[in-house]
Amino acid sequence: MRVILILLGVSLMVAGCATTPTQHGALLGGGTGAGIGAIIGHQSGKTAEGALIGGAAGALAGGLIGDAAAQKFCPKCGGSYTQDKQFCPKCGTELKWRQR
Repeated sequence: MRVILILLGVSLMVAGCATTPTQHGALLGGGTGAGIGAIIGHQSGKTAEGALIGGAAGALAGGLIGDAAAQKFCPKCGGSYTQDKQFCPKCGTELKWRQR
């Protein structure tokens, strides 16, 4: 149980360092997956292995979901753009991340 709480605490602290929706999704998915994997692994006596497998699977899934949700918008004209754009092609304003 202590391992689960430590993994959850570390993942929440690191999630604050995420700068893109993809990174945020991967960090939160990894932390959640590690916690769930540790619980399931504990039932078979392999808590650490379960946490590692769950964390890897959760990070992959969270990153894919975060990438699909990643979208930028222009705060000045309201246009929506893909994550590869940094400035609005219409007015030149720096784009901001939109969280769905």
